Amino acid sequence: MDLMKKEFMAEIIAAVNKNRKAGVCRMKKHNLKTDMTPMVDLGFLLITFFVFTAELSKPTVTNLFMPHDGKPMPSFRSKSITILTGRDNKLFYYFGTLEEVISNNLILPISYDEKTGIGKIIRNKQQQLEQSGVGKKELVVLIKPGNESSYKNVVDVLDEMKINGVTRFAIVKPGDEEAQFLSKINN
Repeated sequence: MDLMKKEFMAEIIAAVNKNRKAGVCRMKKHNLKTDMTPMVDLGFLLITFFVFTAELSKPTVTNLFMPHDGKPMPSFRSKSITILTGRDNKLFYYFGTLEEVISNNLILPISYDEKTGIGKIIRNKQQQLEQSGVGKKELVVLIKPGNESSYKNVVDVLDEMKINGVTRFAIVKPGDEEAQFLSKINN
């Protein structure tokens, strides 16, 4: 048996030595596989992020219906507010007709402040209309931007109309007296 063990061991050693060359050691080539799943996930997250932010940044457009040219339509002075916009966020309002207001000097300055601004004046007028049994939807607001009024002022007043649920409003050119008042205030 000893003899058999020696011959068997010799064959194994010889077989191992046959594949080797003296002094050269070969490295095994491993097949490298990279897992691309995290990269694909990151790609989809980036695409989703950019699509989402692009959708958020689209400008919105407000439908604005301007009155037709023609003779003026009368409105009850108890149901109306007139807002004058000037330069540098200057804002004025009055109730009633222009003749009464100018003779009594009742064009009042106002701001966009949430608690004491134009929104509060609109809400108070709506409450007065409801208490008199008319309904707050009957309120008519005339917005009269002056020549030096900025686009931002007009949009801010339109925002107040939307916030307070005013459905009857119009953007109208100011009359001569109102234009003189605004030019006097702006200078």
